[in-house]
Amino acid sequence: MEFNHENIMSEVPAEKGLAEKGSEKHKFTRKAFRAAVLGAASAGLMLLCGCQLLPFADQRLPGNGRTSERVRAMDVTPPATPTPIPTPTPTPFPLQPYLDQAGAMALQYDYDGAMSYLEGLPEYLETQELQDAVRGYEALKASCVEYPLEQITHIFFHTLIYDTSKAFDGDEDEAGYNQVMTTVDEFNQIIQSMYERGYVMVSPHDMAYVDANGTMQRGHILLPPGKIPFVLSQDDVSYYHYMDGDGFASRLVLDENGQVKCEYIEDDGSVSVGNYDMVPLIDEFVRRHPDFSYRGRKGILAMTGYNGVLGYRTDITYKTREELDQLQVDYLDAHPDFNFDQEVAEATRVADAMKAEGWEFASHTWGHLNATDRSAETLKEDNERWEANVAPILGRTDMIIFAFGADIGNWEPYAETNPKYAYFKSRGYHYFCNVDSNQYWVQLTDGYFRQGRRNLDGYRLYYNPEACSDLFDATAVFDRSRPVPVPEM
Repeated sequence: MEFNHENIMSEVPAEKGLAEKGSEKHKFTRKAFRAAVLGAASAGLMLLCGCQLLPFADQRLPGNGRTSERVRAMDVTPPATPTPIPTPTPTPFPLQPYLDQAGAMALQYDYDGAMSYLEGLPEYLETQELQDAVRGYEALKASCVEYPLEQITHIFFHTLIYDTSKAFDGDEDEAGYNQVMTTVDEFNQIIQSMYERGYVMVSPHDMAYVDANGTMQRGHILLPPGKIPFVLSQDDVSYYHYMDGDGFASRLVLDENGQVKCEYIEDDGSVSVGNYDMVPLIDEFVRRHPDFSYRGRKGILAMTGYNGVLGYRTDITYKTREELDQLQVDYLDAHPDFNFDQEVAEATRVADAMKAEGWEFASHTWGHLNATDRSAETLKEDNERWEANVAPILGRTDMIIFAFGADIGNWEPYAETNPKYAYFKSRGYHYFCNVDSNQYWVQLTDGYFRQGRRNLDGYRLYYNPEACSDLFDATAVFDRSRPVPVPEM
């Protein structure tokens, strides 16, 4: 409806009432005038009778010198004038928040998601800026190239050493830490170097997926020229009892902002919260460099269960107090107020927060078993414990990352007659990872996805620096606080 004077008046009945009231006041004024004339006549008669009307002041009438009353008419209130209602100016559509949201998706190479998001806005067809943005994302997608899946490398770490003076203190655990662990300083340099070389984190779920018929299909990873996809994983993020006091974080927690951080127990027993291991370090790096992540992907944590998960003592043995080893007994003795249900609840909150940030979980077997050496029946019993004690916290998974890198078959494809493979497949596992020193090794069949992983640790940095040259300069990265030579395996 157009706003004009006529329809404003028709829409404001109260203003019409004021006009009618003004007409009534005019009628009242005429009555007052007649009364005043009659009053003046009466006053004249009284003067003739010799009386005076003291309250009235004398006033000379022009031209005749006679006196009379001044008759004042009553004030008349004019009709109220309606306030004009301006034609409203449409509120500008707030484009920037929507463009920012689409831009964040495109920055992580999700061009389809960015375009669908903008095209789904009600204002899309009437807003040139949104249409221009979509055309820009179409052009970016068209410039991308599909990366060969068989050439995607997979690197992994164990729990990172935060304080090298405690890890490399000459005790019985020093040699193992020196061989298979990586320091926080080394890790930071490795990740920075890989970012500068164009590496981007992806998931095995991007490389292959299971269709509605249960058949494994090839994925399609599109990246701008010069970008290189890789998979990242970390083993044993349980903060085992044997590592206490050796310079490692003690568990993962949520800080006051809901971000995943590490707790670290200082020498005086106080607890610090910060970026002391891979998860918060990668989270922080991606916040600064979102293009290091493909569509929000982070890494995969390969989890056991015998000491609990993420630093929380969540295995049922801590509740039943059965089948405990001495370190577990010592822990419970030192924590008389231990609350099993609270441990499970807190671990679940942290795991949920991690998954929301792009992290994934894989089985590493409940008891860190060598799958090559153990029987199918033993692996079945172990997996049942993982499903009972770990899956309720971390969620079910379709990935298994073999402890020790010990696979259930050789380099040839798994056979359906392999009882270990048949069992794991029956439990929903479709992705299998071993350890392999090659730059990349991928095996994809109709039934499963299989990938080799490269260990980036003290042993690799010291003895095979050239094997890392596609990722970083191992000589520059090597932490000089490590005792050398690194013990041989």
